[in-house]
Amino acid sequence: MAGTKEIKTHMESVQETRKITNAMYLISSTKLRRARQDLDNTRPYFEALRREIKRIFRTVENKAVDSPYFYPTEGEPPLDKPSACLVITADKGLAGAYNQNAIKEALKLLEQHPDTKLFVVGEYGRRFFASHNIPIERSFLYTAQNPTMARAREISALLLDGFQKDQLDRIYVIYTDMANGIAYEAKCTRLLPFHREYFADTALNEPPAATPFEFLPDVNSVLDSMMPSYVSGFIYSALIDSFCCEQQARMTAMDSANQNAEKLLSELSLQYNRVRQSAITQEITEVSAGARAQRQKHQKEG
Repeated sequence: MAGTKEIKTHMESVQETRKITNAMYLISSTKLRRARQDLDNTRPYFEALRREIKRIFRTVENKAVDSPYFYPTEGEPPLDKPSACLVITADKGLAGAYNQNAIKEALKLLEQHPDTKLFVVGEYGRRFFASHNIPIERSFLYTAQNPTMARAREISALLLDGFQKDQLDRIYVIYTDMANGIAYEAKCTRLLPFHREYFADTALNEPPAATPFEFLPDVNSVLDSMMPSYVSGFIYSALIDSFCCEQQARMTAMDSANQNAEKLLSELSLQYNRVRQSAITQEITEVSAGARAQRQKHQKEG
């Protein structure tokens, strides 16, 4: 059985660990609040851009749209070129199953399309694919802890370059979406090409345009100039969303660690008191036995 010194050392170690986990909880809560504010500040622009794309589909006939960013009206063509997948992970662990869930989605996609080219954000994802000998087409070396619009544009420009040069058939994004303030879920979303019904169907609920629009030089050129901005906005939203989910997952993990530390400290404190009480009782017993032996000795001598 451990002595009082060992138990006390263990308690001090748990207390120090609890200080670290509590600090990480507070840091994650601050980062989460700032990230949500950044997302709220930029979301209106891209929502307005999406409404304008829907307005185009309300104004022109579906067949008039002939853009490489949309599937043709007859449906999805067969795949004859590799796809690209942007995988968004964190730079470190201690965030529950956040990273593992994103990795699982990437592995599922690779099972369905083995020739998929991986574009990875986050040190965790880079190390995982490297350790499992899974090739990475491009690894973005900047940290996943500070998602910005400039970085989203850099990523989208690289992906769009391969798509526009007809080197890639599809572009997927694997990110973690925060469904509400608590729950989050890893998703694999096909970013390009879009199903035109994605915009056309949602546009059916919109009121018709009061006046006809004139597109210069034509509607396809207008769409081709708008879609890169929309793709950049989607990637930026995915980066921010994933970052928010990472902080939320880390807060949950650190809160659980704090609760476990409190429970362990309570158990160690009880064990420490028992051992200490046992030691005191043993010492009193030994002193009493010694005193009794001395009395008996003096009685015999007397």
